[in-house]
Amino acid sequence: MSERSKDELLEAQKEVIGILFEIIKRYQANNELDEEYFQIVANENKKSVNKKRLEKILSERSENGKIVTRLLEKLNS
Repeated sequence: MSERSKDELLEAQKEVIGILFEIIKRYQANNELDEEYFQIVANENKKSVNKKRLEKILSERSENGKIVTRLLEKLNS
């Protein structure tokens, strides 16, 4: 295997590792958001304050999902 091929393979491996790390980070963030979401839903006091946070959690989860989708598509290409 030529030196150039080895360098290209190493760069590709680094990129895949970076993408996988970001995917794991986003999944962990969603898990933490899920936990907070369910705690807020379980506590029915202070509904008006919690409603804004619930909306933000759902928005963040959605954004994380979109990013994970793009990263997975990048891995497939």
